[in-house]
Amino acid sequence: MRLLVYSHDAFGLGNIRRMLAICEHLLSEIPDLSILLLSGSPMLQGFRLPKGLDYIKLPCLNRGETGEIAVKYLGMGVEEIVKLRSELILSATIIFQPDIFLVDKKPYGLKNELRGTLNYLKTTLPETKLVLLLRDILDCPEKTIAEWQKSDFYTAIDKFYHQVQIVGTPEVFDTVREYRFPPKIVEKVRYCGYLHRQPGQKSRTCIRQELKVSQRERLILVTPGGGEDGYELVDNYLSALALLPAKYRIKSLVICGPEMPKAQKQLVEQAAENNSQVRVGEFTDDLMSYINAADVVVSMAGYNTVCEILSARKPSVIIPRSKPSQEQSIRAERMASLGLIKTLIPGKGDFSSITLMNLLLSQLEGRKKPDFNLDMNGLVRVKDYLLQLMSQKVCEHQLNQIYQKYTSLPTLASDRSAV
Repeated sequence: MRLLVYSHDAFGLGNIRRMLAICEHLLSEIPDLSILLLSGSPMLQGFRLPKGLDYIKLPCLNRGETGEIAVKYLGMGVEEIVKLRSELILSATIIFQPDIFLVDKKPYGLKNELRGTLNYLKTTLPETKLVLLLRDILDCPEKTIAEWQKSDFYTAIDKFYHQVQIVGTPEVFDTVREYRFPPKIVEKVRYCGYLHRQPGQKSRTCIRQELKVSQRERLILVTPGGGEDGYELVDNYLSALALLPAKYRIKSLVICGPEMPKAQKQLVEQAAENNSQVRVGEFTDDLMSYINAADVVVSMAGYNTVCEILSARKPSVIIPRSKPSQEQSIRAERMASLGLIKTLIPGKGDFSSITLMNLLLSQLEGRKKPDFNLDMNGLVRVKDYLLQLMSQKVCEHQLNQIYQKYTSLPTLASDRSAV
């Protein structure tokens, strides 16, 4: 079985981390599976890749704070890069001949770079099953509906895709209702649940020894994701840390993220030089080990980090970003309302170092686990639904062979492509 996976990766590490987690699980569960990953992430080579997966690195595009797309590295225009990426994707598809094409988030790809590939698959390789994978929340309903209508995404799903998998639950965010999916698309939707993460490569004891955390000390992990817009979160934490009463013996690990601007990272390192209880790192491909070792986690409300915190059932303080989309703010508010996390929303209520300090204290002293039983079976269901599609493909292929042998009627595949 050949699986082609598309992850555009224009901002941060979220998309590629989510797709790699899915790929790793699929490879562990499906024999003879080969995965070709198409990604524009500049950090792809920094991750531990499972056997059975290879990748094609697409030239990097970057999304700014206002949502505009720009070229990250090459001295070329955006349209030139998009054309190059589009042709790389199409060439890979033609040669790889996938059984399933799994597309992350954007039905037509970033700046419509998948249009040529989608048309090729529909006309030339109609037996290939196309699956759109959506995280729980894209943006606020008003902006998402407007973008999807303007970009003709509803039509794209109806025309090209066999299935829409949502790695979330309607109890947190009812994607179908909030984004007004039309009936033809609703029929294709499968809610999978959130993605449960495994404990990590290293034990809690090993990590705490590595960081020299004694039995009497508490460890707070601070992680602003990729870090491109993470300095404010780290700065707020360090200010709150300075206010903590002396009786609390706290050690902190700040993982800035590989995309935090150099000047901002230097400011964090300078602050840490004045506090021997604060250690600063740039990146790890084994964040789960550090989450498991921590007593409290301070982070943004990105999909992956939230899934990891919930998988480890760790006390947390979540401070979402508010731009360029409201995705994180909505996720933080909805999950906080269910008692899953504690959150501070920038621009809402009393957001200050003192407020953050008090929230940290409550999480350090509290031992109560979340009451709400969140569905975390996403990885299992993604696999099951993909295999379900593959069984349909096999049945169609067998029926086509019977048709070709015993009748003069068109095959199912050619008949379907003509509709």
